[in-house]
Amino acid sequence: MTALTVTTDRMKFLRLSLAADAVVTGGNGLVYLAFAGPVGALLGPDTGLLRGIGVFLLVYGAAVGFLATRRAISPAATKAVIAMNIIWTLASVAAVVTGAAGFTTMGAVWAIAQALVVAGFAELQITGLRKSRAN
Repeated sequence: MTALTVTTDRMKFLRLSLAADAVVTGGNGLVYLAFAGPVGALLGPDTGLLRGIGVFLLVYGAAVGFLATRRAISPAATKAVIAMNIIWTLASVAAVVTGAAGFTTMGAVWAIAQALVVAGFAELQITGLRKSRAN
């Protein structure tokens, strides 16, 4: 029983960082999907793009949330989440720099702020993965 407790304690930080990512991601996706018109007017991207991103974020958030609930969290799946978070961060910055998403000034600020949050989740997950492997 002690070994299970140690394993659970080692995974607690990773589990919390994944769960927080899932909640924020899913919430963002829900807002983009349900309020694509007003959000698009404020941030710039068209409603079709926002709805597509909303669906993706809902599915991705659910997958990350599912991972967070596993008794033993897969290091490979965690690395995939970290990689996706890094890709999202870089893609967000690229969308602002290139103007590809048609952001308003508020949209560009939001995209960079969101990229920083996602990068923060990646960093927390890297730390959590390291802690879960510590002896």
